[in-house]
Amino acid sequence: MIIGKYPNLRLRRSRKNDWSRRLIQENSLSPSDFILPIFLIDGKNTKQSIKTMPEVYRYTIDKLGIIIDKAIKNKIPLVSLFPYTKNKIKNNLGTEALNEDNLVCKAIRYIKKRYKNQIGIMCDVALDPYTSHGHDGLLKSGYVINDETIEVLINQSLLQAEMGCDVLAPSDMMDGRIGRIRKALDKQNYQMVQILSYAVKYASNFYGPFRDAVGSRGLLKGNKKNYQMDFRNTNEAIREVALDIKEGADMVMVKPGMPYLDIIKTVKDNFKIPVLAYQVSGEYSIISNSIKNKIINENAVLESLIALKRAGANAIVSYYADRIDKLIK
Repeated sequence: MIIGKYPNLRLRRSRKNDWSRRLIQENSLSPSDFILPIFLIDGKNTKQSIKTMPEVYRYTIDKLGIIIDKAIKNKIPLVSLFPYTKNKIKNNLGTEALNEDNLVCKAIRYIKKRYKNQIGIMCDVALDPYTSHGHDGLLKSGYVINDETIEVLINQSLLQAEMGCDVLAPSDMMDGRIGRIRKALDKQNYQMVQILSYAVKYASNFYGPFRDAVGSRGLLKGNKKNYQMDFRNTNEAIREVALDIKEGADMVMVKPGMPYLDIIKTVKDNFKIPVLAYQVSGEYSIISNSIKNKIINENAVLESLIALKRAGANAIVSYYADRIDKLIK
């Protein structure tokens, strides 16, 4: 046995036993770190599977109790609502977004009436679930126009706030929309409604399954690169966040999550504001299908989520949120 050729400090000493590893771990997860996305569909008594997203479903309003009960039991603080809108009620202007009886509005009323404030409700502010062209705003000559889109987003935000939404989440990437929405909310006495800005939303290739889930993928004309961020850019993310904080954002989102760990850390290091990460549908489907095909084991889920937390995310939007209690255990 060779003695005396090693330093006094052996880092492996603290890794030997489970209790010791737990004692010094730097990051951990709890259900309070998660936001659960919920997809909505018209009809009654239906829980509909989504082919591209294993173990994720669309729910009719009368079936929401199944998933909300479980979320509250597991102490998930917030759910995020996304509608699957029928093609026959979509149009170029996305007018269904302003219908007080659309899926999101009906879901907000249902949850608030049944559960009061036991759980928070977040709503997407964007037009892509409602437009026949699949874009997040109004389209003119193939280009999403900024200021005219904001006028619609303001009305969408006010409607969702009126219904009882707790957190508005503009994901459209129009310039200046946070300030305009905040001003409109305050004017209408919705000062306590929070805004989570999708300040850093990249034109990513990882969104495909989500577009299937909300029914916009086959409709999308062109791409979203003229308003979502170029994935080659870092400094632009800092500028986007700085603008949205100045305009009144309470929290900011980085989307996607795991391919952008450096961006999460950059935003967190530069701003003293809650930073959320979205583990998007493409990330989810890659991991879930790899587990299903036994390429990796389910512990990879926890590893992927811890990576987001380690990078600096205060909370995570994830399709695993409804199973996180089991994964943590």
